[in-house]
Amino acid sequence: MDVTRRSLGPLARLAPEPMKVVLNWGRRYSLWVFNFGLACCAIEFIAASMARHDFIRLGVIPFAPGPRQADLMIVSGTVTDKMAPAVKRLYEQMPEPKYVISFGACSNCGGPYWDSYSVTKGVDQIIPVDVYVPGCPPRPEALLQGIIKLQEKIANESLAERYGTAPSVTQLRSGLVPPPAPPGEAGR
Repeated sequence: MDVTRRSLGPLARLAPEPMKVVLNWGRRYSLWVFNFGLACCAIEFIAASMARHDFIRLGVIPFAPGPRQADLMIVSGTVTDKMAPAVKRLYEQMPEPKYVISFGACSNCGGPYWDSYSVTKGVDQIIPVDVYVPGCPPRPEALLQGIIKLQEKIANESLAERYGTAPSVTQLRSGLVPPPAPPGEAGR
């Protein structure tokens, strides 16, 4: 038994290596995007979703109905200190596994407005970022490259590394209601 299988704990037998590959493949090519467009970079995001660049061919579905249906947040534009709590709240509403792409110089580090008193110096100060796409404004091709990099990261991802150690059997059973006794054993 190799080290990675032992590190997953007692549930390793439930997810053999081929199953992990299939699960990562499914997550890799079915990314629902929650676009958080705040400024001019949002126009470039929209251009990347149109027919010329068409990131749907990469398995990315744009415009999820809300954060609870999305697993990829693309933050594009200047994040101000006033908007930062809303970005964090919407990120926390997304289900796991969730990913973030910081799209453009303003969301990466504040961009040309970095010296302003009201601009957050990068969205990574609020939420964890998986891929940074540089540029001011960034080209739609840069977003496609960022999506491909994120898909490569998802393909190589280990759920044990992402979520820590697997829970033990006793942890999984704690809080569960014990099954009822069979009808013949109830009076014993």
